[in-house]
Amino acid sequence: MKLVFATNNLNKLAEVQKMLPNTIEVLSLNDINCFDEVEETEITLEGNAKLKANYITQKFGYNCFADDTGLEVDSLEGKPGVFSARFAGEPSNSEKNMQKLLSELEKKEDRKAQFRTAICLNIDKHQYIFEGICKGEILKEKNGEKGFGYDPIFKPAGYEISFAEMTSEEKNKISHRGLAIQKLVEFLKDFKN
Repeated sequence: MKLVFATNNLNKLAEVQKMLPNTIEVLSLNDINCFDEVEETEITLEGNAKLKANYITQKFGYNCFADDTGLEVDSLEGKPGVFSARFAGEPSNSEKNMQKLLSELEKKEDRKAQFRTAICLNIDKHQYIFEGICKGEILKEKNGEKGFGYDPIFKPAGYEISFAEMTSEEKNKISHRGLAIQKLVEFLKDFKN
């Protein structure tokens, strides 16, 4: 089965390819000659995932899936949420995003947060949504060199290390994206074309 993953983020693409079985060939946007930047204009993660998946299906005719992920911090009323990638403004910059978040949390005791991923799958004219959540907390400083985005400052619940200190295999077992992809994989195993 061929599925397009509607992302330009090579880190996400590599992470997802490791998790899917060999029976599913994941095509990148480059593979289908899509160089369009789909603007994420919706106010929810699910809305943005649908927007991207629908764009690829309608314009290129492929079965595809798209995701959107947000970091939701309790003491910031769920921010940065849907704006996580551009929290510190355009262009998107992980380092600036982390510094802004750490600065906003400087005087706050409550550092509880969660990563949430919504995946929209468009397959054979049907649409399905999968969600993954990983609860944890925001550290006071960066730890680790692996991963991407907010990984160096996010410590998942039940662990003493950040996402950026974990191997990709360790992270994929418990991460928001990992959990959502696991649901997608389980669904695709039972899916009959």
